[in-house]
Amino acid sequence: MDTCQENTIHPEAIKKAQEVPLNPEHFEILIKLFKALAEPTRAKILWYLLQSELCVCDLGYLIGMSKSATSHQLAYLFKLNLVKKRKEGRVVYYSIADDHVRILYNNALEHAGEGRNDNNDL
Repeated sequence: MDTCQENTIHPEAIKKAQEVPLNPEHFEILIKLFKALAEPTRAKILWYLLQSELCVCDLGYLIGMSKSATSHQLAYLFKLNLVKKRKEGRVVYYSIADDHVRILYNNALEHAGEGRNDNNDL
């Protein structure tokens, strides 16, 4: 990994980086959003909901989990405002909460598909 060969602080760069303060509440939400997306089951749920509005049973079938386990994951995503729900009779349908979620997910997928070095440093 490339590192600085000198131990030099650049005050102008530091000042510019500090111009916009980091809101602690927003930062905490950001961390929770990325944690939600980092869990494979939740990432799959979001993928399927990007394709279509689905009920818990449909999602459970698609991801290979019980209705209870699927509901648990959906509750987590709902709490973070990543999904919304709509009740029709006795069936609850889930969908992506808004275009922000769609854009975030699609941008992450696009970034993942960009050319990367082959040494897999992760």
